[in-house]
Order: sequence, then C-alpha cells, then structure tokens
Amino acid sequence: MIKINIVELLKKNKKTKYWLCQNMNITSRNINRIIRGDTTSISFKYIEEFCTLLNCTPGELITIEKNNTTSK
Repeated sequence: MIKINIVELLKKNKKTKYWLCQNMNITSRNINRIIRGDTTSISFKYIEEFCTLLNCTPGELITIEKNNTTSK
C-alpha cells in the first residue's frame, strides 16, 4: 500500500494542514483524502508542491507499506 507521509512531514516542519491548504490552494477535504489514501492518483504538480513546501524529497513523501493481510 502506498502511503503519503504528509502528517509526519507537517509535524517535522512544525506546520499545519491549514497552512498547507492555504499555500497549495487546495481544499482540506482533498488533503484529507490524500492523507487517508482515498485517492487513486496524485498529479506531479501536487507532488512537487508538497516536496517544496514540506522541504522533502518524493521518497520521503511517498512510501510503500507492506500489507499484513494473508491471502487464502
């Protein structure tokens, strides 16, 4: 599962979701959907803006978590 580490990066930079929404001109609803993983795609424009504002690389922003479910 792909995880977008926005919350962790906001904490690291001592910023809020509100601050991020204002600087990216994006709604809090859309930010929350991205954080929860309810979206199926994120544009390169947003990835670049997240990385610029959160002072991170795409590798720090996006990680892959292994799924702990077992298939039968």
